[in-house]
Formats: sequence, C-alpha cells, structure tokens
Amino acid sequence: MKEYDFYIVPTPIGNLGDITQRAIEVLKFVDIIACEDIRVTQKLLNHFDIKTKCISYHKFNEKERVDKFLELLNEGKKIALVSDAGTPLICDPGAVIVEELRKHGFKITSLPGANAVITFLSQIPREDEQFTFAGFLPKTQSQIEEIVNKYKFCDLVFYDSPNRIMKTLEIIHSLRPDCKVAVGRELTKVFEEVVVDHISNVIDYFKNNILKGEIVGMIYRENAANIDVDIDEKIKILLDKNFKAKEISIILSSLYGLNKNEVYKRVLEL
Repeated sequence: MKEYDFYIVPTPIGNLGDITQRAIEVLKFVDIIACEDIRVTQKLLNHFDIKTKCISYHKFNEKERVDKFLELLNEGKKIALVSDAGTPLICDPGAVIVEELRKHGFKITSLPGANAVITFLSQIPREDEQFTFAGFLPKTQSQIEEIVNKYKFCDLVFYDSPNRIMKTLEIIHSLRPDCKVAVGRELTKVFEEVVVDHISNVIDYFKNNILKGEIVGMIYRENAANIDVDIDEKIKILLDKNFKAKEISIILSSLYGLNKNEVYKRVLEL
C-alpha cells in the first residue's frame, strides 16, 4: 500500500457493510483518526475491531486543531479524517486542514466510498448528468426561495433534516407549484425510501408518513420551453455581439445558474 501523510476516509451513511476493505486497512494503519464525534466513530471502530486513537475534529474546533495535526505529521505520524457518515469535506468538516496541509507540502489522498448524493442520484430518473448541489439548505424562507429561483433551470440537489423537509417542500410548492421532485430518506438502511412525483403528491405522501434520518432531495429543472423572455433577450444581445451558441450557454449558465444544455437548445431555437 502506497503511504500518504493524510487520508480522507468515507464511512457508511447507514449500512456498516458499505465500508470498503481499503478503508478498514487505512483506519488500522494510521496513528490517529480525526473525527467529528468520537462516540459515533468509536461504534464503527468497535464493529471492525479497529484500535486506533481518535481525536475530535469538527466545525467548531477546525482552526485550533490545525497546529496539532501539523505537529503530529511533522513527527512522522499518519492521520485519517472521517466524518460521522459519508465523505469528509462534502457538507462536513475538513476543508481547513486540507488547505493547510497542501500549503505545507504533505501528501494527501482520498478514498472512494459512501456519499448520500451519489447513492440518491443513481436511483432516480434524470434527463442528463448535470445537476447543482446546494448542500444543506439555509433555514430562512427567503434564503431558500433565493436558491430555488436561482437554479430553477438546473436539477437542484440538496440535503435537509426530517423536521424541516415539510416546510421546505411547501416553500418549493409556493414558488413552483407544477414541478417534480424526488425525496430520499434512510438511504442504505432497512427503511430506505425514495419518492419521485409531482410536488403536491410528495407533500401529501409525507404528511401521512413519519420522516426519520437525513433527507436528500432534488427539484427537477424547468424545461427549455419555460425559459422566460428575459433570458431570450439576453441571448439575442449576445448573438448580436457575435457570440457563438456554445459561448452563450456557458456565459448565461455561469451568471444565472441555468442549465447549460437548456440554454444551448434555446439559442438554437431563436
């Protein structure tokens, strides 16, 4: 096994059987495991008879832990970073220490493994491979509305909690009453469930079902026929400036969060 200084190790999002053999080997090999909640990680380590020492590393102590990890690495220690579930740095801590390690020239690698977004997307129908990931949606209605409006021409994937998802769905419904959504819960667990339907039907469904565990959702994009006249005007302006269709699709998708393929099709239609 090629050795690195710092290993980013995904852990199961629910089913412990989803951990990889390489992840187990790395967690046994390193000197220290940096984790969000030692109690949560210890359950995983006990299950696989891993005796490695754990140090807490979470969003509230990220910066103060950097010097400690640099000290350990300079002593020749090997460190693995895990989150409570899933892949570190994907809506989980880790970015601060990784940035510092790269500045100091330490060798870093990331293992492939569990991730709720990919697990979710691989079992729902989509038009193509493009999507926008918003992470955990903000708490206020105005912030949620801003994100939903900004990315209405993209498949918008997000995380949410079971106690907030109904409110989120109601906000989405008020903005886009005819949209289709997908909602997944308890992924990889016994009661895993993924629902894909018109938003009003999904709201009705979950009103009568108990929601537990982290939620992954997706709002399906508006299609090209629904792009408003304002976008058409912007396309015409760029065409008059002799921009090509591909260039226009890149420019408008970057500025307004539109789906690049949808904009490209729209350019060809005008």
